Amino acid sequence: MDHQPYNPLHGLTLKTIVTELVDHFGFAFLGKEIKIRCFTDDPSINSSLKFLRKTPWAREKVEALYIQHKSKLTDGL
Repeated sequence: MDHQPYNPLHGLTLKTIVTELVDHFGFAFLGKEIKIRCFTDDPSINSSLKFLRKTPWAREKVEALYIQHKSKLTDGL
């Protein structure tokens, strides 16, 4: 039984969210949209995940950006 039918992030890992955003937009765009060093200074998926898992406000911004652009991201599949 699905307990979160209206949660657009339900079933998605943070790694999936970050990877899809990076694949579609790139780190340069993410660094402009969300001003955090893990997107601007020597960015990588792993360093971003490490930071976002420890920093709730940054994770919320990344998740909000994903939700905002979800249709663009899923159209490419």
